[in-house]
Amino acid sequence: MKKKVLVVDDEESIRWVLGKCLEKAGYMVRYAENGAKAIESASSEGFSSIILDITMPDMSGFDVLKEFRSRGINPPVIIITAQNTVKNAIDAMKQGAYDYIAKPFDLDEVKITVHRAIDSYENSKKLEMLRAESGDADSLQDIVGKSQVMLNIYKMIGRVAERDITVLVVGESGTGKELVARAIHQNSMRRDGKIVAVNIAAIPKELLESELFGYEKGAFTGASLSKQGRFEEAHKGTLHLDEIGDMPPELQTKLLRILEERKFYRLGSEKPTPVDVRIITSTNKNLEKEVAEGRFREDLYYRLNAITIEIPPLRKRIEDVVPLIEHFLNKYSKELGMAKRTITDEAKELALGYGWPGNVRELENIIKRILVLTSDSVITRETLIEAAPHLEGRGRKEQESFDQIITDELNFLIEAGGADSQGHIHDKIIRKVEKPLIEAVLRITGGNKKKAAQILGINRNTLSKKMEELGLEGKDND
Repeated sequence: MKKKVLVVDDEESIRWVLGKCLEKAGYMVRYAENGAKAIESASSEGFSSIILDITMPDMSGFDVLKEFRSRGINPPVIIITAQNTVKNAIDAMKQGAYDYIAKPFDLDEVKITVHRAIDSYENSKKLEMLRAESGDADSLQDIVGKSQVMLNIYKMIGRVAERDITVLVVGESGTGKELVARAIHQNSMRRDGKIVAVNIAAIPKELLESELFGYEKGAFTGASLSKQGRFEEAHKGTLHLDEIGDMPPELQTKLLRILEERKFYRLGSEKPTPVDVRIITSTNKNLEKEVAEGRFREDLYYRLNAITIEIPPLRKRIEDVVPLIEHFLNKYSKELGMAKRTITDEAKELALGYGWPGNVRELENIIKRILVLTSDSVITRETLIEAAPHLEGRGRKEQESFDQIITDELNFLIEAGGADSQGHIHDKIIRKVEKPLIEAVLRITGGNKKKAAQILGINRNTLSKKMEELGLEGKDND
């Protein structure tokens, strides 16, 4: 059955162009020329996505979006407008829009965005079903995010949970690798067993073997009693080995043998102990590099790497920052017995502009600090800065290299757009890197457009036009 898209715009020509584009892409299209008709149509029909103009005669697209949400109309909304300003972009995302496209728009971009929006919507519904069917209703509640990459992770959790294979979870510190491991366990056939987590990096090397495998009485000085290890503790359940990249070489060999033979030896014992356990490992290291440099066994890497789930850093899914803030405000207000707090738009904007090098853990700790140290019912920009002064003046874009921007955009265009987007990559990449380049030069010149134009090697009028298009400000004085 074809998926339905509602196109809302007061200009007939825009509705016609978008409709033809989407019909060719295989969608069923419905139309509304104003906000009232859009609300009426969305209330009576189910849509997979809605394309919504901001400026309309009866009510703005933002007002329509608010009305959608108040009525429980939740398909992803893509905002379009001729007023390409930073404020509109920020406002669109604050109101809960899925994405924002400026006129004149690229029809290939529209198709790709609609495809991603619908995929995101369907995956979010699957996530709710996964949560509802989970043996532990709380197993996924701390994994927060509606970005496409997080929705893909939810889908991956659902796919691998029931398959009793090893999983490698990779990501920077603070991204939530343990939460993913627990979600896999709680949605697996082993959910009635224990999940046992061991941080390899936190245990001294000389104690790690006995911690993992246990020991017999008299195995070493001080071993007055036999002790069960973490493998036995996780029998019939899941063992999560965090920071697996820090495992010493000699224990890597023993872990490989356990994976192959499903048995191990306690320290001081010559009798093998059979074990039925699922292994989930995680690391913030590049294990391929560790293998190449001889610090990690290649054969073990391939045994652990049956399925890899990569969790992106928070700076790569910045649209999840506000949902995370609201999640932690609700969670810790309840835990601490406090009234629910709200957060201002200016505070959200500050959080959206920060790079979050400490990832979700950094954000979580800042919210906890605010709740403990302040009694204000409303969290303002000043509240955030007082609790974490480093948030001010350290933007996400300053931490993201041009090379990474290009790599991310190429990967997305090739994977999501396929052959249709190949001939448009040059223009899309230029648009992607142009704004941070001009921002960097303006920052260096103190906003002086004449000096910035000289550095960039372009005419000042050309620079002014580009700045207007990109929503940037600068000084006209020399």
